[in-house]
Amino acid sequence: MSVQYFEGIGRRKESTARVRVMNGTGKVVVNEKLAAEYFTRMGDMEKVLQPLQATGQELTTYDITVVVKGGGVTGQVDSVQLGLARALVKMNHDYVSMLRKYSLLTRDARIKERKKPGLKRARKAPTYTKR
Repeated sequence: MSVQYFEGIGRRKESTARVRVMNGTGKVVVNEKLAAEYFTRMGDMEKVLQPLQATGQELTTYDITVVVKGGGVTGQVDSVQLGLARALVKMNHDYVSMLRKYSLLTRDARIKERKKPGLKRARKAPTYTKR
């Protein structure tokens, strides 16, 4: 038995999420855990499911499975959001304009700046001492 699904890949900072959307009962699974258990911070689940709200879709009609790797909580939340938006576009290309209106299809390219030699971090210099 093969299940028809639509896949989208989202990236943010150091994290990468592979999101699969298929017809189902509204179950959201992230790394083999329920999404509410995986994303425990307040507002994270709303942010993850924002592409569904922007397109006017009901969560109860889809099952969403996510494999997310790398980064911290914020990067993972944003990468799952982008992956879900891209999967919805593969499902129905008419959603592009609705998702663009909320900037849900734009990858946030900001990443950590590399450390420079002679500095403590990317830009922080050692404290200047006169004597």
